[in-house]
Amino acid sequence: MADEQGGAEAENLTVPEEGAYGLSEAAVMMDQARDDQSLLATALEKNMEVWIAIRMVVSQNDVNLTQEVTDNLVRLSQYVAETTMKHGVELPAEVLDTLININLQISEGFLEGQ
Repeated sequence: MADEQGGAEAENLTVPEEGAYGLSEAAVMMDQARDDQSLLATALEKNMEVWIAIRMVVSQNDVNLTQEVTDNLVRLSQYVAETTMKHGVELPAEVLDTLININLQISEGFLEGQ
C-alpha cells in the first residue's frame, strides 16, 4: 500500500522533483544494502535506471538547462554507469559512499534549482 501511495505522490511531481526523489530513494537503498549483496544489486540497478533517465531527460533539446549543467549531468551519469559496471556488488565502501553522496548532492541541487 505504501508503494502505491508513493507512486501516486510521485505522479504529481515536477521533473526536477522526480529526479530528486529518484536519486534520494536510490541513495537510501544503496546505503541500506551495504551488507547484503542481493539488496545491493537491486539498489545499484535502481540507481543506474535513475541516472539513465536523467541522462535522457537532460539530452532533450527542450530542457531548460545550461549547456554546462547538461554536460555535468551527462558526465556524472557516465561515471555512475562505468563505476557500477566496473565493480558491481563488490564496490569498495568508499566508492559506494561516493555514489550515495553524488545522488544526495544532485538531488539537493535539483530541488534548489526549481
